[in-house]
Amino acid sequence: MNEPGEPIPVTRDVDWGTAKLLPDVDRPRAWLLTVEGSPQSYVDLDDPTHLEFEYAQRVAHVLDAAAGPGRPLDVLHLGGGALTLPRYVAATRPGSRQRVVEADRGLLALVAEHLPLRPGSGIEAIAGDARSELEASPAASADVIVADVFGGSRVPAHLTSLEYARAAARVLRHGGRYAANLADGAPFTFLRSQVATFAEVFAHVCLIAEPQVLRGRRFGNAILVASQTELPVAALARRAAADAFPARVEHGPALERFAAGAGPVHDAEAVGSPEPPGGAFSVG
Repeated sequence: MNEPGEPIPVTRDVDWGTAKLLPDVDRPRAWLLTVEGSPQSYVDLDDPTHLEFEYAQRVAHVLDAAAGPGRPLDVLHLGGGALTLPRYVAATRPGSRQRVVEADRGLLALVAEHLPLRPGSGIEAIAGDARSELEASPAASADVIVADVFGGSRVPAHLTSLEYARAAARVLRHGGRYAANLADGAPFTFLRSQVATFAEVFAHVCLIAEPQVLRGRRFGNAILVASQTELPVAALARRAAADAFPARVEHGPALERFAAGAGPVHDAEAVGSPEPPGGAFSVG
């Protein structure tokens, strides 16, 4: 029997399956969001700067390095989940203006009801298709674009093409940065094509991932970062190396060798990221 006030799991059918909010027994107001058994987000309402997922920590490194400490940013988030990274930016950079695009209306409603945003967060969450909303965004309107869109456990194909990369470049301001959460494993057909695609549009590209993933020893997440101006790879490498699960920043000639033989993909031939091996991203 639950004690009075003790958080209990929430289960609800949303547009893309069954969503669950599972309380963290170690943190009083922290929740794990899963959709169809796959972890989507982790949020601590008392401490939005606490990032449980390694990939979220790596995206946060990109956000932290995007401007001087505390300086507000204009951020476009493609994919919302439980709004983990928008909450992080609101907490670390007060006054930021953030727009979040989430395709699942039911999920947005669930999050708004059970994990409400703090007043004055500066976060606007809307229902829509990430590519359509990106293409409708004004030119040079974002300091950072964060792409964390998964249909089930796969990045949708229409968010992987040269045309999509060009749309992202148009929306970013000079010096702006694009950061995408991707997933792949050896032989990295998808990830190598993404490096080639974004390198066709952006002057500077890097990958942040665990060495085990980059060596092809397991399937996992990789953060692709792109900009028209030089990336702070040394600062990103220091931050990533200090994580609980240390990551490496691949860039320059090493990244060119990684992507060797891969070419950019257009809309007509674009494919989504591969299906993860059984159990790679599932819980309970």
